Amino acid sequence: MDVNVYRGEGKLQHVVEVGPHKLVADAPSQYGGEDAGFTPHDILAASLGACTALTLNMYAQRKGFTMEKVDVKIEHAEKDGAYVFNRHLTFYGDLTTEQKESLTGIANKCPVHKILSGQIEIVTDSN
Repeated sequence: MDVNVYRGEGKLQHVVEVGPHKLVADAPSQYGGEDAGFTPHDILAASLGACTALTLNMYAQRKGFTMEKVDVKIEHAEKDGAYVFNRHLTFYGDLTTEQKESLTGIANKCPVHKILSGQIEIVTDSN
């Protein structure tokens, strides 16, 4: 599926469109934006968080775990020359310690985690 990004209404605002879905991206006011939407870094962190939650829910269902839900919190920032994502998982439901450990391991296997941890190639063209 294609991701299309086009100019929004603010000074730096852009609309991100994927199929019928849209979200607004903007820069914080200290960088000249109007803080009217997600920053690009927030969108990247949200992708990791959403992928993690979806992967964990699918795994728990497949294994028959009694996980009611999982909350995923991603803290992200540049630190010592690297961009760091701190992922915090909170499991709800009647889960054993072993099941929680299994789920935590599966979090590292979500597709977005694999992409961010692997080699990335970006090919750019223009007209």
